[in-house]
Amino acid sequence: MEKFVINGGTPLTGEVTISGAKNAALAIIPAAILSRDVCRIENLPVSISDVSFMMKTLRHIGAGVKLIDKNTIEIDSRHVNSYVISHDMTKHLRASYYFIGALLGRFGRARVAMPGGCYLGPRPIDQHIKGFEALGANVTIDDSAIVDTSANKLTGSPVYLDVVSVGATVNIMLAASRAEGLTVIENAAKEPHIVDLANFLNSMGADVRGAGTDVIKIRGVENLHGCTYSIIPDQIEAGTFMVAAAATRGDVLIKNVIPKHMDSITTKLIECGATVEEFDEAVRVTMDSRPKKCNIKTMPHPGFPTDMHPQFAVLLSLAEGTSIISESIWSNRFRYTEQLARMGADINVDGQLAMIHGVDHLKGAPVKADDLRAGAAVVIAGLAASGRTEIEDILHIDRGYENVVEKFGNLGADIRRVYCVEPFNIGDVG
Repeated sequence: MEKFVINGGTPLTGEVTISGAKNAALAIIPAAILSRDVCRIENLPVSISDVSFMMKTLRHIGAGVKLIDKNTIEIDSRHVNSYVISHDMTKHLRASYYFIGALLGRFGRARVAMPGGCYLGPRPIDQHIKGFEALGANVTIDDSAIVDTSANKLTGSPVYLDVVSVGATVNIMLAASRAEGLTVIENAAKEPHIVDLANFLNSMGADVRGAGTDVIKIRGVENLHGCTYSIIPDQIEAGTFMVAAAATRGDVLIKNVIPKHMDSITTKLIECGATVEEFDEAVRVTMDSRPKKCNIKTMPHPGFPTDMHPQFAVLLSLAEGTSIISESIWSNRFRYTEQLARMGADINVDGQLAMIHGVDHLKGAPVKADDLRAGAAVVIAGLAASGRTEIEDILHIDRGYENVVEKFGNLGADIRRVYCVEPFNIGDVG
């Protein structure tokens, strides 16, 4: 068992380079099997565990996966020979359900176990099923939670999503790329990784238009070919380092970012009193005083991302006055507040609202990462706090952040990954 040990209280200073986008990678990797060819994917965060599990799943169904360098792989899909993915493969991450759309597009059949991943509340796949059925597939879910889809022929069709769903948008795009005719997804998700997936599909010869708007049109093609493609920088990793710079009152240049993708995060940081300078492919965040209060409501893109709200809660815990965070995406996102409270944060949660009363400082404590972004929050809290913080269950953090110890360490943080024989019991801490 591993944990992070942080001795906090030091402002972060220096430069950090952001990795490729996890959420884009998790959609693009299964998309590669839609071609019966070789795809080279660059700027891939290879070392995060979610990507590792995706590559393991590819090998499980017969694809060849070759590591070219630390951030580049080649996927050879010519010998993919199975449309079945078991629970042993899917239990590790939510995005494994993207193999349903990819395999349905490739074989006209997919049998995939329901996925795992962070528990942030109910995450039904009804909109995915609605899309598959609109394309002509039959969908059943058996007693073992296996999603079985099949179609004699996939046919393009209008699909209106009742709620904005990134997962459903991705899955329908994947299947529709090989359907006959035109598919129109209305009320589609608009996140940057949706656009990146569309660009990747088009690089393979697909015809996808409108990604980044709420109407995406996919005209299916009979065959897709291989390509070389570089994944966009990770918006959420960049935002995490931006908030960490502000929370520690530091000065950090965050490189390999698309500043436009950071607009909602940048706006709130400036509202909190940080200085944010934008360059062509970088942003610099400085903070030399106590943060100011602000209110946040999470929304689908281009609104404030739900994946950044736990990190911002740490900053607001140190702000002057009272701030409010309203979570409109996931029902169980606020679990992390119990961990911040152990470090001295004053947060009251009522349903989907959190009222945060700023305190002068946080103090180190034994805590755990309840999920991926909650893990990022307690890391930031540990960096900003006085004293020693130990973080358990860091496997969640490793799911989405590449080389986190090295990157923060290069900014002057005192952070170590250590092996512990006996897990500490957080419930016994006073």
